Amino acid sequence: MLWVKALHIVFMVSWMAGLLYLPRLFVYHAMCEDQVGRERFKIMERRLYYGIMHPALLFTLATGLWMILNYAWQAYGNSFWLLTKLSLVFLLIIYHFFCGLWLRDFKNDKNKHTHKFYRWMNELPFVILLIVTILVVVKPFQAG
Repeated sequence: MLWVKALHIVFMVSWMAGLLYLPRLFVYHAMCEDQVGRERFKIMERRLYYGIMHPALLFTLATGLWMILNYAWQAYGNSFWLLTKLSLVFLLIIYHFFCGLWLRDFKNDKNKHTHKFYRWMNELPFVILLIVTILVVVKPFQAG
């Protein structure tokens, strides 16, 4: 099970890297004023989202589900920290798909947001990552 946990961490780090980097690309894309630059950002964003983030999300969920079914739910299913962590992961999944919607808008030259919007959106996954890390490592509110 330690191998599954190690793989889960690697996939999660890859997914989080994408969740942190893609909105940063959106910041620069929203500020870009030349067509060649905009087309370059479209390629980078598409490759990051579909080539790295999507597979990393799927493998993160697969290994996480494996751990939950194998031992984690039995051991921690009633723990506030685990339920909170899973809720925050669900929010990250929703955020992931919002990134996909923003990607589609950029692809179709229909972006509705400013670079400042994406700067703020870029902070959300970091805040969730911080909270989830604390929940997993410290396991607050756990009895015993």
